[in-house]
Amino acid sequence: MIDDDGVVAAYILDGKGGGKMLERCTSEDLHPEAGTVWLHLDRSASMACQQAVEAIGIDPVYADALLAAETHPRAVSAGDCLLVILRGVNTAPDSDPEDMVSLRIWLEETRVISVRIRKLGSVRDIRDRIENGNGPKSSGEFLVMVADRLVERMGPVINGLSEQLDHLEDNVETLSPRQARDELRSIRHQAIMLRRHLAPQRDVLGRLQMENQSWLKPEYKLELREVASATARYVEELDAVRERAGVVHDELMALAGEATNRTMYTLTLIATIILPLSFITGLLGMNVSGIPLAEGKLGFWWVTGGLFVAGALMIILFRWLKWLR
Repeated sequence: MIDDDGVVAAYILDGKGGGKMLERCTSEDLHPEAGTVWLHLDRSASMACQQAVEAIGIDPVYADALLAAETHPRAVSAGDCLLVILRGVNTAPDSDPEDMVSLRIWLEETRVISVRIRKLGSVRDIRDRIENGNGPKSSGEFLVMVADRLVERMGPVINGLSEQLDHLEDNVETLSPRQARDELRSIRHQAIMLRRHLAPQRDVLGRLQMENQSWLKPEYKLELREVASATARYVEELDAVRERAGVVHDELMALAGEATNRTMYTLTLIATIILPLSFITGLLGMNVSGIPLAEGKLGFWWVTGGLFVAGALMIILFRWLKWLR
C-alpha cells in the first residue's frame, strides 16, 4: 500500500477517454493488466513520493530528478521511458503568475507518474476531462494534453501583459512619473521571468518530437509540434513586450528630461530677472556716503518703484524675444 498522504489522485485510464479513480493505490495497481495507470503525487509528502517511486522501480538518477527541490524544463529519454519536466503559470490567489510551478512527469507505456510542488490548474483540467470521459487514452496522449493545457493557461497571462503595456503606452504622458515607472517595472519583471522558463520549455517540446518511444505515436508528435509552435509564439510575444517596454522606458526618460529642462529654463529666467535687481539693491545698500535718495523721505518708494518697473520691462523684453511663453 502506498502512503495516501503523498497521493493527490490515482486513476486507471480505460483507453476510451475515461478512467476509474482509485481510492487507495497499491503496488499491484502500478502494474495494470489493462489500461494505463496515472499516479499524481505531492512532493511535500516526500516519504510517500519516495515510496511510490521505489514501488515502480524508477532508476535512482531519474527518481532524484522527479523529487528534486529545484528543476528546470527538460526531457530525458530512458529507454522506452521518458522523464519530462515542464512549468505552468501560478494561478493561485495572491500569487504572482510569473512564479511558475514545475510539473515532473515519468512516462512509460502503461504508467504515468506526475509530481507537483504546488497545485496546477492544468492537472485539474485533465482530472475533470477524465471524469467527463474525454481525457487522455494513453501515456502519449497524456503528455500531449498536459503540455497543451500548460501552454493554453499561459495565454491570458501573456496577453494581459501586452494589454497592460498598451494601456501604459497610451497614457504615458498623463500618468504620474512614479506610477508609470512602477507599472513599467512590473511589466518588464513579469516578461523576463516568464520568458526565462518558457524559452527552455519551447526547446523541450521541440525535442519531444524527435523521441523514439514506442508509445509516442506520430500523431502525438504532430500535436506536440503544434504545442511547441504555440509556446514559441508566446516567447516571441514576450520578446516583443520587453522591446516595447524598452521604448516606453526611453520615452519616460525623455519626458523626465524635458521636465527637468523646463524647470531649469524657468529658474534661469527668474535668476536673469532678479540678478540685476539684486545688483542695484546691493549698490544702494553700501554703507558709504553719497547714496542717491538716501536722505529723501520718499527714497525707499522711488527705489522700489524703479525696481518694479525694471523687472516689468525685462519681462516684456523676454516675452517679445519669445523666451517666456
